[in-house]
Amino acid sequence: MRKIFRRPRSLKSAPFRYCPGCGHGLLQRLIAECIDSMKLRGKTIGIAPVGCAVFAYNYFDFDMLEAAHGRPPAVATALKRTMPDKIIFSYQGDGDLAAIGTAEIIHAANRGENFSVFFVNNATYGMTGGQMAPTTLPGQRTTTTPEGRNISTSGYPLHVSELLSTIEGASFIQRVSIDSYENILIAKDAIKKAFRYQIEGKGFSFVEMLSPCPTAWRLSPKESLEWIRTDMVREYPPGIIKDKFMENN
Repeated sequence: MRKIFRRPRSLKSAPFRYCPGCGHGLLQRLIAECIDSMKLRGKTIGIAPVGCAVFAYNYFDFDMLEAAHGRPPAVATALKRTMPDKIIFSYQGDGDLAAIGTAEIIHAANRGENFSVFFVNNATYGMTGGQMAPTTLPGQRTTTTPEGRNISTSGYPLHVSELLSTIEGASFIQRVSIDSYENILIAKDAIKKAFRYQIEGKGFSFVEMLSPCPTAWRLSPKESLEWIRTDMVREYPPGIIKDKFMENN
């Protein structure tokens, strides 16, 4: 019998413990597959912060470092500057990157640091109880906005990709979704491009990933994917937001 499917070498032989329908397991598999296909496993270092993203070190089978909440870009800067031959990436959620970590991500992009960032946007604080995050949609119900996010008191969702695209030091920014097989393939291509730009020394690369959180959204896994298609992509349209080197060609 021909074997057509196998676990990536860059993933440990351990079952994911994420909630049913969570996007983290799929996203981590995509990153692992890209690292394997690009033969980067022996020189890759990943950084995970506080939040559901922190469990990444249980699953990636290469060097992983845990950082304080919001601080992976600062840690990634130190690692890449001291070990420029390594492939460095941070794997961060929206509560981490878009809230306590806004200063770190903005200034890393502004400096044009040569590492890759994978930003998981599920519009909520998943680990701590489903509270409103900076990326929560207007009208979206969370444990801290039971009547829905009110923009008059809570402000608007933070569009991190668009914000970073205005910064000169950012080289590549793309938003993807994992709500369908077609979009999963697009996400995988974006991950590869982020790594390739780092290898080529082109500077700061950033991939935002729209990802389901059925538990916090109080939806089934299927309903969560449908909500991404009907609601989330209207607020956060997928696509290449900035490609500095494509624009210059």
